[in-house]
Amino acid sequence: MSTVLSRESIHLVERDDTVHVVAEEYFYKTESYYTILSHEIHGIPVAPGSSAVLDAYIVPLCLERAGSAGIPVADCTISHSCAQYPAVLYGLNYFASSSEYSVVRDSARGKETVRHITNNGKYPLCYQRLAEGENIEGHVAIFGKSCPEDDDIRGYARSLYEVFGIPLVTMVYVRGEDGARLSSLAPTRYSSLSNAEKTLLRAYITHQEFL
Repeated sequence: MSTVLSRESIHLVERDDTVHVVAEEYFYKTESYYTILSHEIHGIPVAPGSSAVLDAYIVPLCLERAGSAGIPVADCTISHSCAQYPAVLYGLNYFASSSEYSVVRDSARGKETVRHITNNGKYPLCYQRLAEGENIEGHVAIFGKSCPEDDDIRGYARSLYEVFGIPLVTMVYVRGEDGARLSSLAPTRYSSLSNAEKTLLRAYITHQEFL
C-alpha cells in the first residue's frame, strides 16, 4: 500500500467494513468528493459521508453541527458587512475556502477586506467577534487524534471526528482566557504536516494504527 503523501493523492483505509477516504480536501466536485459519492451510490459504507463534508467546509453549518454535539463554538453572524472589530471573517461564496479567513483588528482594514470577501457586496460573509486578547490558532486532527498536549484540543478532535468523520482536517480555533472555541474546519495540505503528524497518518494508512 502506497504511503506517499503527494499533492492531492487519495488513500483508502478499509477497516470494520467501512472505507475511510483520506484526502487533502473534500470540496464539492473534487476527486475525493466523487470517490465518497461513488461508494455511497454502490451501497458501500464510507467515511466521511458526502453530506458531512459539504457541511464541514461551510462555516455556519459546521458550527451548527458541532455546537449541537456539545463542542464549544464561536458565535457566527452572516452579513454583507462587519460593523464591529476585531473579528475573523470568512467568505460564503461558491469559491470560498474556510482556510482563507482574515483576522481584522480595525475598521480601516476591515472595509477593504469585506469588499474583497463579498466581491463588492455580491456575496455574504460570516464573521466572529474577537474579544480583547483572543487569537486564532490551528491544529491538525488525524482520525480524531491531535498531536498538541492540550487536553481540550485533543478532546475536541475526538468529538469532531465523531460528528464529521473526516480523517484529515485542520481545526481552526479562537483561543482566549476562557479556553478554545471552534471557528471553522479547513482542508489540510500534506506538505503542511509536521513529521509527527505524517508518521501518524502513515500509520493509519498502513493499518499500524487502529481506528
